[in-house]
Amino acid sequence: MPEHPKTVGDRATLAVITVMEHCGFRVYLPFSENTRCDLVLDNGVRLARVQCKSGRLRGGAVRFNTCSSYAHHPHPKVSKRDYIGEVDFFAVYCADTGAVYLVPLEDAATGRQAALRVTPPLNRQHRFIRTASQYEMGRVVVEASRAAASD
Repeated sequence: MPEHPKTVGDRATLAVITVMEHCGFRVYLPFSENTRCDLVLDNGVRLARVQCKSGRLRGGAVRFNTCSSYAHHPHPKVSKRDYIGEVDFFAVYCADTGAVYLVPLEDAATGRQAALRVTPPLNRQHRFIRTASQYEMGRVVVEASRAAASD
């Protein structure tokens, strides 16, 4: 049975918080679920609004959505909404790589999806390629024992 999208998102946010705290950021959580950012990072000089995303490793790249979908709402005015002007960074957790990536909005401000290359493209293209390593902040290892999972 597939996991509920909220569970997947909560796991991504937890991974991001863990890595950002380890990197020395102070992490603030907005009070409401109905905000455009999931976290606020404080580096001691500036505050930054962060939208957490779950990434999926596909075709040698971590892919993540750069907009919110409202298609599941009854009679939405818009089906997709970007984050331009509302967040400063995307923080992406990819369970397949175990890594958390911090991507400035301007590096991923596409209308639908962005990609971070984990392996070089087969066509050897380098222009317009975002390599995952340049955005990686850290890794999180999540392991559960079989005994704990069956309780």
